[in-house]
Formats: sequence, structure tokens, C-alpha cells
Amino acid sequence: MINIWYAAFIYLVIVNLSGLCLMGIDKNRARRHAWRISEKTFFVVGILGGSVGTWAGMYLFRHKTRHWYFVVGMPFLVILQTAVFLYLCK
Repeated sequence: MINIWYAAFIYLVIVNLSGLCLMGIDKNRARRHAWRISEKTFFVVGILGGSVGTWAGMYLFRHKTRHWYFVVGMPFLVILQTAVFLYLCK
């Protein structure tokens, strides 16, 4: 039987890699003036647990760093999710 912590870890790795990749894909599309990924999608991925990957992708790809709601929102989600995690681990 799969340990719940192992399953949660795998889930978080996948969702954070997704957030990171989405930032890279959207940056590439922005350069090519192609169809873009909606900002709502980034926040949905962040809320689902991918805030660290999405936040890292912002600065790795230098994308969405001028939008205050990303600069403030993603770190807020990281702090909120960390607080919930620590509370649940008590």
C-alpha cells in the first residue's frame, strides 16, 4: 500500500513541475506572439499546490514579474500553503 506522505510528495512534485513548465511555455508563446496561457490557469495551478514551481518559473523565465498580483500572490500562496502544511503536521 502506498504511504499517504509518499503520494502527497509525488503529487506536489508533479503539480510544481507543471507550474514551472507552464511559465516556460507561456514565456515562449509570448515571444512568438502566439496564443497564451490564461493568468487564471497559473493561479489555479498555484492553489492546487504548485505555487512554489509557478513562483520559481516566474523568476527563472523572467515572466509575469511586472504584474503585482503575481509578485504578491504567488509568495502569499507559498506562505499560506506552508502554514496549512505545518498546522496539519502537528
